[in-house]
Formats: sequence, C-alpha cells, structure tokens
Amino acid sequence: MDNKADTLYQNDEYDIIIAGAGCAGLSLLYSILQSPILNTQKILVIDKSLEKSNDRTWCFWEIKNGKFDALVCKKWDQISVHKKPFSTVLNTAPFVYKMIQGQDFYKHIISFAKQFSNVHWQETVISSIDAINEKAVVQWEGGEAKGKKVFSSILPIDQLYAISQSKSDKAFLWQHFKGLLVQFEQDTFDDNIARLMDFNVDQKKATAFMYVLPLDTQKALVEYTLFSKSILNPADYDKELKDYLNAKFPNRNYQILHEEMGAIPMTTQPFASSKPPIYVIGTLGNAVKASTGYAFQFIQAQVNEIVTNLALDKPIHTEVQVNRHQFYDAVLLYILDRDLMEGSEIFKRIFEKNKVATIFKFLSNTSSIWEDIRIMRSLPTKIFLPAAIKVLFRRG
Repeated sequence: MDNKADTLYQNDEYDIIIAGAGCAGLSLLYSILQSPILNTQKILVIDKSLEKSNDRTWCFWEIKNGKFDALVCKKWDQISVHKKPFSTVLNTAPFVYKMIQGQDFYKHIISFAKQFSNVHWQETVISSIDAINEKAVVQWEGGEAKGKKVFSSILPIDQLYAISQSKSDKAFLWQHFKGLLVQFEQDTFDDNIARLMDFNVDQKKATAFMYVLPLDTQKALVEYTLFSKSILNPADYDKELKDYLNAKFPNRNYQILHEEMGAIPMTTQPFASSKPPIYVIGTLGNAVKASTGYAFQFIQAQVNEIVTNLALDKPIHTEVQVNRHQFYDAVLLYILDRDLMEGSEIFKRIFEKNKVATIFKFLSNTSSIWEDIRIMRSLPTKIFLPAAIKVLFRRG
C-alpha cells in the first residue's frame, strides 16, 4: 500500500478527513464509499499504521443479516452463563451472536477503498487537529492537510488514563482483557454454544469472567475479562487463563495460535464533543456502551447517522448514548464503582430471570420501557433505587 498522501493533494482541501483508521474510522469510510451521493468526495485517511494486525475481535448480535455478514467467522444461536451454582444454556432467538476478527475487517475495507482514486492515505502520527477559519487543519510532523470536515477517533491512552484519574461525579471503570486463540489436539468444545460469561474465576475484588467462543470443536477464543478501577499486570491475565484451561480441560494439550489484549473505558463521562468542522466518533465519541464495553453495533449506528446527514446536507450529530439507557448505565457503574453489589450477581440475576432477546435489546439500547422494567425487577430495589436517586441528582 502506498501510505503517503498524493503530492497533488498535499496542499489541497479535502471534503472529508478521517483521523484514525480503526473500527470507527474504517466503518465511516466504508459507508461513505457505499453512498452514491458521497463516494466521489475527496477523502484523506490518516493513521499511525495502515498495515493492520489481528488486534481485535468484535462480537455483536443481530436479528437479520447485516452488511458485514461476509466477514463473520462464526455465529451462535445459543449462549451460556455460569455462576455457581447457577449454570444455564439460553437460546438467543430471534438474535444471532456473531464474531468478526479484526484483520478480516481491516483488510476488507482497505481493499475496497483502494479501488477509489479519490481516497488518499497518510501514515503518520497526528500532532494536532484544529479549526481555523471554519476549516479543519490536521497537522503531523512534516505536513498538514485541510478539510471541510474531520472525523476523529483518536483517543491517546495517556489521555484516557488522565480522565480515569480525574475527580468526577461519574464513575470510571476499565473493561480490560486478554484473549488466547487456542487449538486443542482433540475435540474439546461444543461449537454451537458461546460461553458469554463464566464467573467461576478469581473476581479480584472486581467483576471478572471468562468468555469462551468456540470456532470449531478444537479451537476457541478464551478471554479473561474484568471490570475494575485498575488494569492488571500482564502475568496476572496469563495465570488466570492457564489455570482456567487446565481446570476445565485437564490433561489436554493445546497450542496458542494468537493473543490479544485491550482496555476499554466504561464511563458516561464525555471524552470530547463534536463542533463543526471537527466531529468525534468511536470511543472518543462515546460510541461504547458504558456498562458493558460493547461498541461495534453502536459505532455502526453512529456511522449510519453521520452518512445519512452528510448525504442530506444536514447538521451532523454523533451522539448515540443519550437516552434513558445511558442513565441505566450510569446507575450500574455507580453500584460497581462503590462495591454496592457484586457485578457477577447482577449479571447472573439478569440472565436468570429474563429472556435473552429482552436482555440483548436492553444492552442494545432498543428495549421498550416495559422491557426495561422487567430487567429492573430482576435486581434488588434496596440497592438500585438509592443508587438511581444519587445518579439522578448527581450526589455521589
């Protein structure tokens, strides 16, 4: 790939600059290029590295086929949840739980975009994005580009840490994880069932669970995930993963094919705001569900809204977490942040007392108020009602 922006356009003005070529930036690029109204606009994509690795796995649920179905490497219509003595297998109908590997996603969109001569690329580290005379100016060492609109998903990890340590009445937790793609020598997994949450692990005074996604009967992504105020040392993830695999599948040999690690902010705190001509998307634009860390479908909803408004030449709105569900997220985070109830018990009760379809709608911010009430009735009023009042009036 030619990672440099064409010299012809170095001092030119772009219609759209996409700062950050991760899930949000590439999803936006893909949707723009699929729009007959927008796909001839002059576009610049900037990222520190355009040679993408398999650094992420995205899982999400859909009722019907989606635009990324060709990239889905595995689907499940059953999930399981475990917290001793509770253990259950649940049917997800009418939803299907889907998995996309990062490398497949990146390769597909970048290959598609390379067919468009109006799309240009710059591999560099952005030093600043500013609005000057109603235009956006993106600068990096040795160069800059101007754009009518900039969509940025760049959120430096040091900035995230600073926000996590700042004093705020809004809770901030990390969803952090390490995953191993393991291959056993013999049949080991039921690949019809995704183990969504197995809380029978060391909770480390937080909310911790194993996530087991079988790709076939011998291969699975096994991920140790925690919701907590601080991130573990790398060796701690490795120990938990090794202990879990040895306990669940004793005397069976396996090899590790791939590893991935990550940390996702769980908070209702805003990181940045959109103000023309600079718009924030992805995690930077709060397209992550604060109570769970799920982002893929929220990013797609954010992108669809942006592209619709661009095509109609309407004001652009990037907010996707601004309804009553954000309030629910804030209440749950308040409870977890202050250790008012174990997260494992909260999620166990929700899955024990509700249909998966209702839960998925609730977690997708598409549930009705009556479905919300059903979910809330699963949880102890004496804990959640005072917490809701605290959050509502910002007194804690």
